[in-house]
Amino acid sequence: MNRQPNLAIAGVTGAVGQEFLRILEQRAFPFARLKLLASARSAGKTIEFMGKTCLVEELTDASFSDVDLALFSAGGSISKQFAPAAVEAGCVVVDNSSAFRMDEQTPLVVPEVNPHAIAEHRGIIANPNCSTILMNVPIWPLHQAFGVERVVVSTYQAASGAGAKAMEELEQQGRDWAEGKPLSDEIFGRQYLWNLFSHNSDIDPQTGYNTEETKMIHETRKIFSDPTLRISATCIRVPVLRAHCESINLTLRRPATEQQLRRTLENAPGVAILDDRQANRFPEPLIASDRDEVHVGRIRPDAGQEPGYGYEMFIAGDQIRKGAALNAVQIAEHLIGQPQEART
Repeated sequence: MNRQPNLAIAGVTGAVGQEFLRILEQRAFPFARLKLLASARSAGKTIEFMGKTCLVEELTDASFSDVDLALFSAGGSISKQFAPAAVEAGCVVVDNSSAFRMDEQTPLVVPEVNPHAIAEHRGIIANPNCSTILMNVPIWPLHQAFGVERVVVSTYQAASGAGAKAMEELEQQGRDWAEGKPLSDEIFGRQYLWNLFSHNSDIDPQTGYNTEETKMIHETRKIFSDPTLRISATCIRVPVLRAHCESINLTLRRPATEQQLRRTLENAPGVAILDDRQANRFPEPLIASDRDEVHVGRIRPDAGQEPGYGYEMFIAGDQIRKGAALNAVQIAEHLIGQPQEART
């Protein structure tokens, strides 16, 4: 691909679309021309970017005739409708929705894990689910070094994972609660403030797993190219604006000392260790917000497993950045031959 492609962002007015713009500027992503695309109701709006006023255009099948690379974050149904049209026009799509993730001919990529898969694309490259990305960044180097036999993960997912409107509703509930007013609950249908609940995705009545949990299982196996990897996930919404946390329990295939485990994580791309036992200082959403790295702490042996084989850790990562927009931009950097690591 051209090292300065004509670039489009589909879904630019959403939370991830806005983050695309921030990251493109921060990482000095090279492009010749930029096209901002959104729904018909957003067409005609203007957005300030890199000192210029840019016009938002309506996303249509004809939007990609002069575009080399498109970053999509407009929802699965929109991606299914317009990504094929973009590919037909000769454009490469990096899609942030779930539309193509499990398609056998579409690479599913976390650049710190499987950048080689990018070259296998047929016009579309899928961005994994946010919780999957955040877990995979620290788990992959341990899988390479010691083999991971089993993962048990519990997530603590912020409002940002449900989009800008969910974040706005949580903020509004805070204001309403402080003023003694009834709390609005249009997004989740329940009080979010001072509460937590099972992730709001659909639950399979047969398995009892919700869609978010299933995504973490199947996507990780695909990204790792390891269909035998055993994973169990429990995904929970917590009243936090931005940045997801995850509690991860690992069973290794080959034993490792805690020092070996820590050294592996310290040298892993995209990982920042925050593990101060004396000060009780560990990963938190506020610390991880607006940061590129996945913060890892509470690293300790699992007292319930054979010594050397079981470990616990707690992670925090910005869902809008590394869990979505940054991961897609990193894929785009590989496409133009200019890969970068996370910025500290």
